[in-house]
Amino acid sequence: MQACTALAFNLRRKTEFLVALADYSVKCFDTGTQELVSWMRGHESSVSSISVHGSGKYAITTSTDTAQLWDLDTFQRIRKLNVRQSVGIQKVFFLPLSNTILSCFKDNSVFAWEFDTLHCKYQLRTPVEGSVLFYKVFAVTRDSRTLVAGGKSNHLHLWSLQLKRLVKIIQMPEKVRSVRHLEFLPDSFDGGSNKVLGVLSQDNIMRFINIESCKLLFDIGSPEEGISTAVISPNGRYIASVMENGSLNLYSVQALTQEGNKPPPAMFKVVEDGPKYTPEENKLITKVTSGKSKAPWKSKQSKIQSRLLKVQANTSLENKENELPSGLNKKRLQALLKGFGEYPAKYRMFVWRSLLQLPENHLAFSSLIDRGIHSAFINIQKEYPIKSRKLLRVLQRTLSALAHWSAIFAETPYMPLLAFPFVKLFQNNQLICFEVVATVVVNFCQHWFEYFPNPPLNVLGMMENVLAHHDKELLRHLIKYNVTSQVYAWPLLETLLSEVLTREEWLKVFDNVFSNHPSYFLMIVVAYIICSRVPLLHCNQAADFEYFFHHRNNVDINVVIKEAYRLMEATPLDIHPQRMLDDFTPLTKGQYPVFNKYPTFIVDYQAREWEKIRQDEIEYLRKRQLAHESEAKAQEQKAEDEDWYRKQKLLREAEEQKRKILLEEEEKLAEQRQRLAVGKKELKVKELQLLDASRRRFLNYQQDQLQMELKRLDDEIARKASMREQETAAAVQDIELRQMELESQKQLFEQHLIKDQEGVTKEMKEEVEAHRRKVDLEDQRVQRLIEIDREETQKAHTVAEENLAKAEQKHIDTDWRLQAQRRLRRDDEDRERCYKEIVKLLHDNRVKEAELLKAMRETEEKKWEEVVHNKARLEEEQKGAAAADGHRKQFLDDKMHDALELAEKLQREDGCFESLHNLKARCTERGVEVQQVPRSGNICLDDLSTLASSPHSRRRAELARQERELMAEVRRLRQRFTSRAQTRHSPATTWSP
Repeated sequence: MQACTALAFNLRRKTEFLVALADYSVKCFDTGTQELVSWMRGHESSVSSISVHGSGKYAITTSTDTAQLWDLDTFQRIRKLNVRQSVGIQKVFFLPLSNTILSCFKDNSVFAWEFDTLHCKYQLRTPVEGSVLFYKVFAVTRDSRTLVAGGKSNHLHLWSLQLKRLVKIIQMPEKVRSVRHLEFLPDSFDGGSNKVLGVLSQDNIMRFINIESCKLLFDIGSPEEGISTAVISPNGRYIASVMENGSLNLYSVQALTQEGNKPPPAMFKVVEDGPKYTPEENKLITKVTSGKSKAPWKSKQSKIQSRLLKVQANTSLENKENELPSGLNKKRLQALLKGFGEYPAKYRMFVWRSLLQLPENHLAFSSLIDRGIHSAFINIQKEYPIKSRKLLRVLQRTLSALAHWSAIFAETPYMPLLAFPFVKLFQNNQLICFEVVATVVVNFCQHWFEYFPNPPLNVLGMMENVLAHHDKELLRHLIKYNVTSQVYAWPLLETLLSEVLTREEWLKVFDNVFSNHPSYFLMIVVAYIICSRVPLLHCNQAADFEYFFHHRNNVDINVVIKEAYRLMEATPLDIHPQRMLDDFTPLTKGQYPVFNKYPTFIVDYQAREWEKIRQDEIEYLRKRQLAHESEAKAQEQKAEDEDWYRKQKLLREAEEQKRKILLEEEEKLAEQRQRLAVGKKELKVKELQLLDASRRRFLNYQQDQLQMELKRLDDEIARKASMREQETAAAVQDIELRQMELESQKQLFEQHLIKDQEGVTKEMKEEVEAHRRKVDLEDQRVQRLIEIDREETQKAHTVAEENLAKAEQKHIDTDWRLQAQRRLRRDDEDRERCYKEIVKLLHDNRVKEAELLKAMRETEEKKWEEVVHNKARLEEEQKGAAAADGHRKQFLDDKMHDALELAEKLQREDGCFESLHNLKARCTERGVEVQQVPRSGNICLDDLSTLASSPHSRRRAELARQERELMAEVRRLRQRFTSRAQTRHSPATTWSP
């Protein structure tokens, strides 16, 4: 239930494939069992591509941030490609038939890595400065020598991976604005250096160009039927494309190239008289213009047929047999062969592989090779001394693989002679060599092993019947001199005519053998004998006949080939070898067929006999070794016995002589015994001295050796200590250097933070200082207003006292009312002063909150609830204050009006009108009567006079709280900046385990 992002096949186990899913995982499934084999995880983004090694044992999965190397045997991750966060990966893939990994990044950098060590081999550097072409798609030739890269442009960059430089820039037509896909068109005759490149552009048309001549060969798709994706078959015969409408189109490359290479049709015109020429006929004249002929898939006459994926019922068996897997036709090849007599030397090996339909079973051949050299061919160089060691090694491996495939080939003595010509031809490709020899054995050596270990008498009998039918005289001559088919036919068969033909003649013969029925090979041998009848009729000795069929002779091979074709057609069916031999059967794919067309009991008996002989030989060698050892011991014992007997004889003679001396000189016996005892004593003393000297010398030598060993160990310990000290010193220096770097970075960060903090502190100080200056200015103005009011009040009191003194008892009641009114007014003023102070604090809080809200928007989200609550409370208090101010203002206006009326009345009575007029003018200037309390909560300048005597403790507490919040925000920003500096970009691309 996951979307697929990438697929990969061609694994070591052919029934398995890899699929990358949208959950960033890679799974391996088995198509045979339809079960999940393994589940690989490790990517953090979707896998865009999967590249499989040529051996099928390893795979590379690529995503935008990393590439990972997997072992497909254990499904374990081997390595991981690390890249910078700013540099994305475009694609990482194996080069074909190579152990090189190519990694392409989004900054147009391309690196090549050695697969075994994962060390960087080289980097491709773009010489074009300021190039706007960003690589998106890539294509590599099969020989891994050329890399083509394209992207969002109509240019293609052609790289030479051998020279490691950009060799060519190809500009596509103007209709191409970007390239979506690149793929080379394989060719079986270019040796892997592909020249034709398919380019799928944004207009959904795939154009095929020649990268050498830069010519457009053909294109597929159209704006109406656009191509979404396309892929080319490995043999280059077909192109499969998924169209935008969901259909699957299959194109034949052969038809496309043939249509593109057709010459323009010849124009046939009739010369007519002048008067008969009319303007209407002038319209039929076409001008020859340069350009491609109309493509067959765009023609109105030839439409693409939609087919179901099934075998057509009307296809004949004969056409199926003639169709070869490489796109060749057997009948056409036979016609070409009859016309020229042989295939072109340049394409002969390819034609042979197509005719023999080799399966190329890499795994099965590898299993045979892994078994090692067969015991039957270990000493093959002794029997077949070949100068070229490479050729001998290839022959030995091929024969060993054949022996491991079937036991009969290990016992066949002529197998090296049969396989050697093909080994010499295909020595650079051992798989093809083995499969060619196996195909020849299975098809052209039918019934050869039925009479093993004797020659194939049945096959020789068939050849003798053909020879008797076509040349009885020659057969009678051979019978006359007792020359059997084992003399004139078997040497040619077991060597495949390689002894009697030159290299060119042999190749020409097998061009015809591989193109015909297996019985044609027997006819070639019979034709060679018939064409050599003249020299054979002159031979009358058996040695001459044997020499003739083992050496080259003056025979025209073209005549032999024609004679073989004549024998194939003129031989009656009852004696024709084709009746006894089966048709050509290629080797099976995947695993090689079982070859048991031989008497197994004989081979098994011979194998047992060989094993028995080998065991007997080993037993014989062991017994012979024991006999040699026993003989050596006997000789040694004999020598010791002879020495002992000789010594005994000498002792007896000495004894007899001593007895004679004893009888003659009995008196001297004591003296002689004394001298003998002295001599023995001296000899013993000397022996003891020598032993003591030898012991001391050995002890001195041993002591010297121990001292040298101790000195060497001391030197080693000193050297190790010195190295350890050097390493420790180097490590300490590295650590100190790193600490210095960290300290410098820390100081740099602290400097930046201090500068930022100083800037913030400076701004806060400036704001606080400006606010303080503003507050001081307002306080000064309030104090000035209070002084003016106090002066005016004192003057009014003086005037009132004078008026009261003059009025005396007459106006006692009026004075009492005025004093009561003044007391009420003072009480109202005190209450109003408190109200104004509260209103001012609320107003200042609102202004400060607005400033903090503008300067610290990052912290505003955390305090929304408190701000909303404060605003609601502020609005309620403002409304209450506005209502109270309005009521109080109205009350003051009424009292002031009454006071003014009373003052005017008193002045009219006392003649003080002028002083009252001045007082009224001063009040009017201060705006007591005209100013009203606004609804928004703002107060006039006169209202601030009541705040002169209020304390500033609440304002200072609010400023301190705001300063603490700002310092906490600065610390938080410092932590964020430090953590961001520590998580910098990682270093360049490296493969980490």
